[in-house]
Amino acid sequence: MNAIFNLPLYARIGLLALAGLSLWLIFSDTAQPPKQTSELRRTSDYAMTDFTMTIMDLNGEPARVIRGDEMAHYPDDDSTEIINPIAEFVEPGQDNWEITSDHGYTQGDGVEILLTRNVIISNKNNPAFNMLTEKLTLHTVDNTAYTDAPVTIHSPQGVTESVGLHAVLDEDTINLHSKVKGQYDAPAN
Repeated sequence: MNAIFNLPLYARIGLLALAGLSLWLIFSDTAQPPKQTSELRRTSDYAMTDFTMTIMDLNGEPARVIRGDEMAHYPDDDSTEIINPIAEFVEPGQDNWEITSDHGYTQGDGVEILLTRNVIISNKNNPAFNMLTEKLTLHTVDNTAYTDAPVTIHSPQGVTESVGLHAVLDEDTINLHSKVKGQYDAPAN
């Protein structure tokens, strides 16, 4: 005889109940669907590391140079993320501005770039002048930059703090929005 028939009646009933419960759990429709996560895993269609891009003006002259450690483009929303971006504005006869940060994000044609974390705007012709903030929107066609975040400006004449700014890089013009305070030490003649 079969080994199952050598078991006592209560053991055979227990095994039958266990098999029935297992089948019920397997074929039950009450199972909950897998939880949806709010953050989807994104896949890029192209990526670069240690890259340099030169953007030319209408005359074929370099207008901007963008460098970074990593760049990835995501086709699902046509966005691009850049790790440690450096944007340099090259204008013959003008001051060259350089903007660095820990992270950059742009969408579509890249006219506006959102820079975040440790954003530094510096004038390559005057390295003693720089502006520090945590968030900055850079408009690459108009060569303007703006933020509503706190900003600290260092210059040879002193330190100025503000909440928000709008800078026109071609004109070397900076408008501070609010809560402006600082100290200005006039240069000695």
